[in-house]
Amino acid sequence: MVEKLWDVQRPGRSQVMSAGSRKNLSRRRGLPSRGHWPASMCRMHEATTRLQALSRGIGNLATAAALLAPFPGLGATPTVPVEDVPFITTPDHVTVAMLELAGVGAQDHVIDLGSGDGRIVITAAKRFGASGLGVEIVPDLVAQSRVNARRAGVAARTRFEVQDLYATDLSTASVVTMYLLPEVNLALRPRLLALKPGTRLVSHDWALGDWAPDRTLTVAVPEKTIGREKLSRLHLWTVPAAVQGLWCGPAGATLQLQQRYQVLSALLTQGGLARSYSGRLHGAALELLGEAGARWQATVDGEVLRGGDATATLPWRRAGAAGCG
Repeated sequence: MVEKLWDVQRPGRSQVMSAGSRKNLSRRRGLPSRGHWPASMCRMHEATTRLQALSRGIGNLATAAALLAPFPGLGATPTVPVEDVPFITTPDHVTVAMLELAGVGAQDHVIDLGSGDGRIVITAAKRFGASGLGVEIVPDLVAQSRVNARRAGVAARTRFEVQDLYATDLSTASVVTMYLLPEVNLALRPRLLALKPGTRLVSHDWALGDWAPDRTLTVAVPEKTIGREKLSRLHLWTVPAAVQGLWCGPAGATLQLQQRYQVLSALLTQGGLARSYSGRLHGAALELLGEAGARWQATVDGEVLRGGDATATLPWRRAGAAGCG
């Protein structure tokens, strides 16, 4: 049985906001209070919300995208931040499954984007011993998260902020959790790929476009009211190091790597022989497999590959403008 960390069932976003907050939010959008919307207007708002573009965050995304040249095809995704993400309950057993999928432990710092009432960060701290940050745009939810953290006895290891998730510094995270929308995930993808290799990402239900997850876990959710299926899909990615390009090894050896996210193809030229490999990255750990079971492994350390051929006495280094000459 999953331990309950609070006394009441997590409410929906419109329920947890005070009447004044709902009125102010509606006024900013030029809309009546959502509680008085007809069903057709609710559906229209959901559709238009997903399409509305924000001017904020574009600079940060452009900067991050510039760092991602080694990842082919990223610039072809015409996504921009959307204005809002509906607050939908994540059941307690799904919360635990997300954190277990990421392998969260006491050494981790979890950042939850769109943290609602704080349950993911609180569970990470109370059950797994991690520290955490939850960011949320609704002040009432942030206030409730802080109360929940104090009640759970984890206020010292958790923090909750009223903050735009596009403006959030993610560099301190070893784990990032999300229950957003597909368009929001895509808008965040360049920043996620720019995180430290080995950072784990877990998304509830929605993927990251053509960046295939390393693992997907399906969890039964009989009480789920969103969609037709009574289940949740939890997707895990490990941020790969950027290794695209030519690498120079000992005695004139070269390694040409082609990278698409965590998937690799390679041509190793050594001792006058050229051998083709395919492989993957798991964070900074690189593994290539060739014919007849040939295996080539290395660890990425910035501009250096350490390991590789067991006879190598020097690390492999990324080629400069003049190549490996």
